[in-house]
Amino acid sequence: MSASVPTAKPYDEMSKQEQEEHDRAARAREQAEQDALPYKWTQDLNTATVTLTLPSGTRARDLTVVIKKKSLKVGSNHAGLVRIKSQSEPILEGELFAEIKEEDSTWSIDDGILYIELDKLSSRTSTPQWWPHILTHHPRIDTRKLAPENSKLSDLDGETRGMVEKMMQMGKPTSDEQRKHDMLEKFKKAHPEMDFSNAKVG
Repeated sequence: MSASVPTAKPYDEMSKQEQEEHDRAARAREQAEQDALPYKWTQDLNTATVTLTLPSGTRARDLTVVIKKKSLKVGSNHAGLVRIKSQSEPILEGELFAEIKEEDSTWSIDDGILYIELDKLSSRTSTPQWWPHILTHHPRIDTRKLAPENSKLSDLDGETRGMVEKMMQMGKPTSDEQRKHDMLEKFKKAHPEMDFSNAKVG
């Protein structure tokens, strides 16, 4: 009689140690999948940047880069650049995770590296979002693990930025301000006969 294979425990039912081990394994698997891609990529809330290492001496005319609203294609016009079996196949091609602004997306070559800057449409029309991947047929990253502090105020649209700035200004007093306030409160209790209505902490 063969032993039954234990089923994976739901994440919420795992102990803290089991969750840490699960997360560590997931991060390692995710990193290995990203390392296997033919390109590297980074992002902020406004843009996604794709970088592709090219052979030395590659010029813009050696490449065909087609950036569309929902797709990306990088092809080679030079036999020496082809790293796959057929020269007719593109180096990179697929559907983008989300729509971009074609007119504001650019590409350039600098020191043997192809840089493709994709301007996220979501940053202009709706709530900015993190992309789980560049091309939909490639492995995803877990965007829930991206810390909010990775974004900057400049990444937000005007209305959201104004709201965040107002919230920041409404923050708690500094330790020095709090100390002065506490001293004033003690003094007021010690001298109830005095009028402190115009007293200010500063």
